[in-house]
Amino acid sequence: MRDPGKAASGLVSVIGSANVDQMVRVDRYPEHGETVLGDWVGRLPGGKGLNQALAAQSCGAQTRFCGQVGSDADGAMLRRTIEESGIDATGLCTSEHQPTGIAQVAVLPESGNSIIVVGGANSSLPSTAAAAAAEGAAVVLVQMEIPAAAAEAALTAGRSTGAVTILNAAPVERVTASVLRLADVVVVNESEAAALGGAEHILASGPEAVIVTLGSRGAQWTHRSGGHLRVPAFQVDAVDTTGAGDAFCGALAAAMSRGDDIETALLKASAAGAIVATALGAQTGLLTSGAVDCLVSRD
Repeated sequence: MRDPGKAASGLVSVIGSANVDQMVRVDRYPEHGETVLGDWVGRLPGGKGLNQALAAQSCGAQTRFCGQVGSDADGAMLRRTIEESGIDATGLCTSEHQPTGIAQVAVLPESGNSIIVVGGANSSLPSTAAAAAAEGAAVVLVQMEIPAAAAEAALTAGRSTGAVTILNAAPVERVTASVLRLADVVVVNESEAAALGGAEHILASGPEAVIVTLGSRGAQWTHRSGGHLRVPAFQVDAVDTTGAGDAFCGALAAAMSRGDDIETALLKASAAGAIVATALGAQTGLLTSGAVDCLVSRD
């Protein structure tokens, strides 16, 4: 695997989606034709890309974000969120033709959720912007809520400068063979791994390693050489799992940008996901590098 130390900056570049999450709490999801009542939670920053960039920044990495919002109030709110977090927002594009993406998030009992995403401006993120955002990065992290061409451009640019390239292969139906080939590390949950034919099949497509997140059972790392590593989940009082997987990815990228060994990186990623699950919404001020280190040390 490429050495993240080759990029002296230690920069994490995240190329992905930025949405506004419209969140409600419901006792159960409605059946076909049924109406259920819910409690309004709020309109919060979200999107896999933005969630992961904020997690990487919160975990101590110098972070750059590239995505696209609309020229509307939602886009202005997301831009403020990014800039106020300290993330480099020079790669954030604005579409004059499409609105900012939104996600309808139903928070279910026992910390579950159900999400519908309307991509909006995310669906036309320019490949040129995605490639430019990868310049100088130690780690390039992408997901598939953006066009496959933009994801491929970012990973190609990262490869060309020796960055470690990470693909969070979600939504899985948008993953292409060419995108898989360009990833050093692929991160998937169990259902995504199954949809892609399993870890061994993913490795045969080109990546050096696959990480399968297993929810309350931790995470499994498998290397192309045959190496395996399993880390446990951290026991917390989960409130809402929205964004927990994104926190895992962002913290993983932050750890890899510092050159942490894979076990340490996985433990920190697992801890970050657990911390985010203790609060409503995809981000929380509880997620800090100190909180991650404290949870890892506690267990």
